[in-house]
Amino acid sequence: MKRATGPRRMRWITRLLGAGLVAVGLVAPVAASAPAQAAAPTSGWNDWSCRPSAAHPQPVVLLHGLGGQAVTNWFYHGTKLADAGYCVFSTTYGQGAFGDLVGGLGSMRTSAVQVGAFVDKVRAATGAAEVDLVGHSEGSTVSAYYLKHEGGAAKVKDYVGFGTNYQGSTLNGLSVLLKAAMPFLPSITAFVQSQCASCLEFLAPNDFLDDLQRGGVAVPGVAYTNIMSRYDTVVTPYTSGRIDQPGVTNIVLQDRCAFDVSGHLAMAVDPNVNLLIRRALDPQDPPAMRCSLSLPAPF
Repeated sequence: MKRATGPRRMRWITRLLGAGLVAVGLVAPVAASAPAQAAAPTSGWNDWSCRPSAAHPQPVVLLHGLGGQAVTNWFYHGTKLADAGYCVFSTTYGQGAFGDLVGGLGSMRTSAVQVGAFVDKVRAATGAAEVDLVGHSEGSTVSAYYLKHEGGAAKVKDYVGFGTNYQGSTLNGLSVLLKAAMPFLPSITAFVQSQCASCLEFLAPNDFLDDLQRGGVAVPGVAYTNIMSRYDTVVTPYTSGRIDQPGVTNIVLQDRCAFDVSGHLAMAVDPNVNLLIRRALDPQDPPAMRCSLSLPAPF
């Protein structure tokens, strides 16, 4: 096998570094100097003067995962979508002690309300009646709660999630131990609740997940697409990201690109995932599906 050289090598290095940034929740310098939702990366992403085109009439709202934020989680997919002609916006929701530097820590019920306010801001700025949502990890869970319980279904046309999670995670079996230990560790449980309420909401069973699943996760009027990876080691089992209801498309990444070994975090910088997102957002004129080699580690 030939070694990657030149531009190809740089693409691999960029994607590896990108996955590392997402994995440890580091924030680009621009995010440290200004609120994440006010950041304006290149290629039209978070450009509040953007007006949707006839080809892409819905602006796209990106929702990060647990520990992510508006910039670091989306520097790849956000830029690619903007380059494809979409008006693209992202925000940091669920802020905790670290403010806009780290998001997704608050209760997902509260985060869904914040997402609703941001969607309304995007609709007002662009003049669009509806938006499309793209969520990674917790961003998928918060999206689903917003659509079902916070009036989002009337304001969203297409929803696409990757690394999706609607049933919580077993954390490869660790969740059973954690749930069993929590009654005996009230001070630790209270501390986690105060610093990362969403962490506890991912440990099934609980009232939040019951509210999300009761009567079905999906609601009528919205086209749902879920993208999952068999190599996901964060959402376990990965099938927690399925919704088996009418009007929902469930995609296992490896069924479309057999040699893609991207796991939960690497999906944030995966070109195959990007193509699947774009195909879901534009089913009338989808880009051709040409599978690329994925990151050499599942992350």
